[in-house]
Amino acid sequence: MQETPKGSRLHIAIFGRRNAGKSSLINALTNQDIALVSNVPGTTTDPVYKAMEILPIGPVMVIDTAGIDDVGDLGALRVERTMQVLNKTDLAVIVIDPEEGITSFEEELVKEIRKRNLPIAGVVNKSDTKTVSPAELATWRQMLALPLLLISAKTGQGIEELKRQMIKLAPDDWEGPQLIGDLVSPGDTVVLVVPIDLAAPKGRLILPQVQTIRDLLDNDACAVVVKERELKEALDSLKNPPRLVVTDSQEFMKVGADTPSEVMLTSFSILMARHKGDLETLVAGAKAIDALQPGDKVLIAEGCTHHRQADDIGKVKIPRWLRQSVGGELDFAWVSGGTFPPDLTKYKLIVHCGACMLNRREMLYRLAIAREAGVPIVNYGLLIAQIHGILYRALAPFPLAQMILEE
Repeated sequence: MQETPKGSRLHIAIFGRRNAGKSSLINALTNQDIALVSNVPGTTTDPVYKAMEILPIGPVMVIDTAGIDDVGDLGALRVERTMQVLNKTDLAVIVIDPEEGITSFEEELVKEIRKRNLPIAGVVNKSDTKTVSPAELATWRQMLALPLLLISAKTGQGIEELKRQMIKLAPDDWEGPQLIGDLVSPGDTVVLVVPIDLAAPKGRLILPQVQTIRDLLDNDACAVVVKERELKEALDSLKNPPRLVVTDSQEFMKVGADTPSEVMLTSFSILMARHKGDLETLVAGAKAIDALQPGDKVLIAEGCTHHRQADDIGKVKIPRWLRQSVGGELDFAWVSGGTFPPDLTKYKLIVHCGACMLNRREMLYRLAIAREAGVPIVNYGLLIAQIHGILYRALAPFPLAQMILEE
């Protein structure tokens, strides 16, 4: 359970005013003292993430947030960070302090959550210290148009009922499409081309490669893993042609040359584009590369932070390929981790990583604000395939995406 990647967990965020008992609720849900609890308002200053498991949902990420009523300049920044958590939230839990009741803070929060079409669970905490009459509870439910549970994070009252409600409210589609399992049948062979270069973590494969292998095994397919130099020999040794060849995007040209034309070819990054986001939107972004002009602003966004190598793909290789493509200099900007600019209008193109460390909700949010700004967005694998003239072939497993490229 602890080894499940952050981006592959249902994200459950806890919201409420200061001292409503959000951190205490986190501790009650996890049966651990992981969140700092204090009577001093504003104890939680930044979002706190805790991995746990809620059956039958499975691995989840529970997020503790700062109070939505924080004050002062620093408090405003904390509230801003709290609201940014909504961009990655799959299920929201609102904690209400019975001493304060319902105020505009809760009402505005519910509006923001509903604007994003997120499921909401509401709880009135501190039932061990404050008696709430049925009339009060009915009024609060009516004000928020939301069912409310009476709980005590301190004694555990109502916690199991809250878990049952969270299980019921958890969206069925939060994981998105399968990574590769729906593209194969039991018994199929898939060849995975995995270069081992400076950027590869020592002793390990990168996350999309591991997830692809697991998805193939879960769907009773056979995974053959080779480096790019061994691909041709591996293909020749197979009794029957493989169903699919999946490659690291940076080896598209060599792998494309070594893979017979009748065998479908794609990349890990293209699989991730569908699994974590919206493949059709990203394909449309790939087409926009041809419209770039020297001097245009390009944003390169990565969902994680890592030590950059000498020939880093996001910092060095992609800028180099784009400069060669447009025949001149471009104005690049970079963001990484949880940072993503709210105003994208100054950019002509956004180039995003495969998003293996982001959950699907956050990637869909990023795609949505790019669409609203009218800025095309593409991911690394699609960009590389487009620049090297192999994108149409790399989309062979996805005919609808091929049609967008043809338009």
